Amino acid sequence: MESEKTNGYLIVECHLGEQPQILFADNAACALTNLNLEQLLRTNPEYIVENQDIRRIMLDTLHELWILESTSKSQYQTILDQLQRQNAELSEALRACEEENQAKSKFLSNMSHDIRTPMNAIMGMTSIGLSHIDEKPRVLDCLQKIQTASSHLMSLVNDVLDMSRIASGRMTLSEETFSLADMVHDITIIIRPQAAQKHQFFQMEIGKIYAENLIGDPLHLRQILVNIIGNAVKYTQKEGSIYVSFAQHIESKQQEKQQKVWLDFVCEDNGIGMSPEFLKRIFIPFERVNNSTINKIEGTGLGMSIVKNLLERMGGEITVESTEGKGSCFHLSIPLNVASVNQDQYPLPTGQTVLIAESLDNLAQQIIDYLKDGGMNVIHLKSGIETVTWLTEAQYENRMPCALLVGQQLTDMSALDMASHVRQLAGKDFPIIMVADADWVQIEYRATRAGINGFVPCPLFQSRLFATLSELTAKIQQKHSDSLEIDFDYSRYRLLLVEDNELNREIALELLSLTGVQVETAENGLRAVEIFSHSPEGYFDLIFMDIQMPLMNGYDAAKKIRQLPRKDAQTVWIVAMTANAFVEDIRLSQEAGMNEHCSKPVNADRLHEILHKRLSHTNL
Repeated sequence: MESEKTNGYLIVECHLGEQPQILFADNAACALTNLNLEQLLRTNPEYIVENQDIRRIMLDTLHELWILESTSKSQYQTILDQLQRQNAELSEALRACEEENQAKSKFLSNMSHDIRTPMNAIMGMTSIGLSHIDEKPRVLDCLQKIQTASSHLMSLVNDVLDMSRIASGRMTLSEETFSLADMVHDITIIIRPQAAQKHQFFQMEIGKIYAENLIGDPLHLRQILVNIIGNAVKYTQKEGSIYVSFAQHIESKQQEKQQKVWLDFVCEDNGIGMSPEFLKRIFIPFERVNNSTINKIEGTGLGMSIVKNLLERMGGEITVESTEGKGSCFHLSIPLNVASVNQDQYPLPTGQTVLIAESLDNLAQQIIDYLKDGGMNVIHLKSGIETVTWLTEAQYENRMPCALLVGQQLTDMSALDMASHVRQLAGKDFPIIMVADADWVQIEYRATRAGINGFVPCPLFQSRLFATLSELTAKIQQKHSDSLEIDFDYSRYRLLLVEDNELNREIALELLSLTGVQVETAENGLRAVEIFSHSPEGYFDLIFMDIQMPLMNGYDAAKKIRQLPRKDAQTVWIVAMTANAFVEDIRLSQEAGMNEHCSKPVNADRLHEILHKRLSHTNL
C-alpha cells in the first residue's frame, strides 16, 4: 500500500511585466519548501519553480493555483543536503589546509635555523682557515669541521627532497640483492661514534637469522634504520642507554617455500620520551616536540614521516611505545625476499676443533652455535692462563685446534696480552681471530703486533665469522681488503670528464689528478660526442658524464656515443657523475647505456672504486 502523499497549495497573482506574488500558502507548502509562512509569502515564486515539481491551474486572468507535489523527500531538501555536505567537506579541507600551512610555517622557521647553523659553520671555518693558511693543524681542523657541517647540511636537503618525492608519488623502491650483515655493520659504524660522543651505552644484538642475503631496497632500508637509531642517540641524555636488536621470523610454511622472511627490528632507549599527545602526531610531516630541550636539537621534523611512508611502500609495520621522561621503544617488521646464495662459498674446516677464549657467556654461546652449525668441534675457555695452558698441552700432544677465536673479555688478562703469548707459542701461521665490537681501526696496530691476524666485528653474523675463518684456515696469503687506496699506476689510462659547471669540473680534476690518470674535459654533451668521435679508436678508457648540461644532456650524449660506428663506442665505460641520485635516475642512466653511477657531491673513495673496477685488472 502506497504511503499517503500531501501536496502543498499556493495562490499566485501574476501581473504582466511584474514579479509574481504569493497571496496564499498552506502548511503543506511551507513544509515542502522548508520555509515558514512569512518567508514563503515574501519569496519569489520563480525560485520555488526551480526547486519543486509544480502543476499550475489557471483560476482567472491574474491568478493561478500552484500545486506543489509531495515526494518522500523534496528536490529542494536534496539540494540543501548536498550543499550542507559540500560545506562540511570544504570546511574540513580548509581546516586541513590551515593546519598544513601552520606546520609548513613552523617547518620553514625551524629550517631557517637548522640550515643557517651548518652554513655559519662552513662560512666561519672557511674564514678562519683562510686567515691561518700557513698553520696546517689549524687548517686541517677547520676542514674537518667544514666536512661535518657539510654532511649535516646535505642530510637536511635530502630529507626535504625525499619528503617532496614521496608526496608527489615519484619515490620508487629498488629490488636488489644485499647483505644484512654488511648493512648492520655500516649502521654500527655510523651510529657508534655518535653514541660514544655522548658517553652512551650502545648495545646491538643479533637474534635468530634465517637468511643474511636478502632482496629489497638497501638504501632506503638503511635510511629507515639509521633515522630511528640516530633519533634514539639524539634524544637520549649523556650516559644514557640504547638497545638495538635484529632478528627474523617466518610467518608460515608457505612463506618459507616462497623464501620470504620478516626482518624484526627493535630500538629501545631511556631518553626523554614522548607525550601521548605527540605520539598521535609523530608521523605527521614537519611535526616536532615544542620544548626547550628539543628545540636545541637540529632536525626537520620529516624523519619519522619519511620512515612511515617508506615502510608502507615496503609493506612493513611500525609501532611506537613511549613514556615522557622514561624513554621510547620502536618495533619494526619488514617483509623481504631471500636471495639465492652459493652454499659452498666458505670452505670450512669441518670436523676440526676451534678454541674459543671468551668470558662473556652470551657472545661465547653465539659463537659456539655458529661453529656447530658449520660442523666444527668447539672448546670454550674463559681465562687467558687456561687458554695458554691448554694450547701448550695440545701442541705437545699434536692436537692443535685449527684456529683460536679471542673474544672481548677474559677473566684474568686482556685479549691482546693473551694473543701475544699464544703467538709466541703457536708460531706465525696459526690463525688467531678476534671477535669484538671494538673499532678495528683504533686497535689494529696493537692487535697485529700482539699476533691477531683476523678480525670479526660485532654484532656477530655467521657469514662474517665463516668468511674470516675459512680464509685463514685455508692459508690464503692475503686477506680480502675493503680499502680502496690500492697503489695502481693509472698514468697510461685516459678519461674524458664531461662537466658544464666550472667549479665542479675543478673539484673532479683535482680528485682525479691524485690517481695519475690522464684527463681531458668537455663542457657539454655535444662537445663530448665531438671529442670522442674525432679521437682515435681506443683513445679513451673511461668517460665521466654529467647529466644536466646545455646543448645536449648526459643521457643523450651517452646514447649518441653508443650509436657511433666504431668498436670502442660499445666498450668504453660511461659513468654518470651527477646530482641526480635517486633510484629512477640510476635506472635512466643505465637505459642510456651508462655502466656506473657516481652521485654528487663527488666522493674520492667512490672515484677510486670506479677506476679500480674498470682499470686495475688490466694493470697487472
